[in-house]
Amino acid sequence: MSRTLPLSQWLSTDRPDDTLVAWQGARQWTLKNLRGDVARLQAQLQAHPGMRWALCAENSYLFLVALLALLHSGKTPVIPGHQRPAWLEEQRDRLDGVISETPVAFSKTVITVECGENPAHPLPPVDPNATIELYTSGSTGEPQRVVKPVALLDAEASLVAGRFAARLDGCRVVSSVTPQHLYGLTFRLFMPMALGLPLHAAMLQFPEQLAALDGAHTYAFISSPAFLKRLDPALTPPPLAFLLSAGGAFAWPDVKRTAAWCNVWADEIYGSTETGVIAWRQRTDNSTAWQLFPDVILRAEGDGWRVLSPLIADSEGLPLDDRLEFVSDGFRITGRRDRVVKIEEKRVSLSDVEQRLRALEGVRDAAVVPLLHRSRQTTGAVLVLDEAALAQWRQHPGETERQWRQTLRRWLEPVAIPRCWRVVDAIPVNSLNKRVYDKLQELFNDAP
Repeated sequence: MSRTLPLSQWLSTDRPDDTLVAWQGARQWTLKNLRGDVARLQAQLQAHPGMRWALCAENSYLFLVALLALLHSGKTPVIPGHQRPAWLEEQRDRLDGVISETPVAFSKTVITVECGENPAHPLPPVDPNATIELYTSGSTGEPQRVVKPVALLDAEASLVAGRFAARLDGCRVVSSVTPQHLYGLTFRLFMPMALGLPLHAAMLQFPEQLAALDGAHTYAFISSPAFLKRLDPALTPPPLAFLLSAGGAFAWPDVKRTAAWCNVWADEIYGSTETGVIAWRQRTDNSTAWQLFPDVILRAEGDGWRVLSPLIADSEGLPLDDRLEFVSDGFRITGRRDRVVKIEEKRVSLSDVEQRLRALEGVRDAAVVPLLHRSRQTTGAVLVLDEAALAQWRQHPGETERQWRQTLRRWLEPVAIPRCWRVVDAIPVNSLNKRVYDKLQELFNDAP
């Protein structure tokens, strides 16, 4: 079963029409449905000369339809990871349109992807050099654009299949992560399509939805520590044959509780949008080290590490943001080297948040620091205000901070919006004019 099907053959006429591709509740989509839905959208796209289209959908079947329609049209899918109108407008000069599962406010063409009983027609082949663009948080203050050749995404599906395919045999794939980021794109969409496994169209938001899955089937669950730590042991677990977690640190007590409820130990993935998968582990005790995937190499470079991989287009590889410690049976991750932090398994660029804060009316300067607030990872903002903004804040601090949060929601995900606020006369710096982050964090020592 580890032989995988590349994206260019997902709609192959060699496969039966009644092959189950996706389901949601009683609704099922076969390969015949997928061919027709892709053909319908591809015909719409052919009427537009634009080449770069933002793809905004959490429903994995609709996402799949849009992705294939774009690639079979010779166009480039741009996956921003969200569908915030403010960001899309900022990128309007780089986008020719948006494909979404729901209407989106955008000043250029918006196509809402739909599914139905659509007739199929022959499609142009996918360009062997086709690429997909994703965006991820960077340490420079701007979202980082990552160009992924489809061939490398196919290679990643083949690589993970070599490790996990035997345990996935006969499974249906369900997920609590969006296909709009590489982890979900790889494991919620590419992996099941490459292995011919049915995928659940909806994203699971709550543990109750996991527990409510039809017990007549066996499932592979693609998830994250943020979801798994919320599992309710009072619920009845579904029949899971495989459980995967990635996106952040999975605390050992949560690992044990998850295994006790799910009746399967979680496999964990280490990697990034830029590098693809790097390593995996399955902890049955807390000493288990990370193991590299085949042909992935870590090379020491200064005080850090560089990863070389068949999933990285650049033969020189890429530097890692993490600090690593090698042990006899693998390696451990000991921290991060840049200003990107993980909050609820989402990468948040502190530099990006600072840039958005400086754009607020009346803010002269801003600094953001990571905080542990009531046992949860979050951020605190330190602001320098002009006279008018300072007077308003002193008179109505709660209302002013609420307005700041409301404005930031136009650009930032909720987890990236600072929870705690401090106003100072100047951001503390050292003799080299570099910010002293220890002093900034001390400002929040009295946070409730």
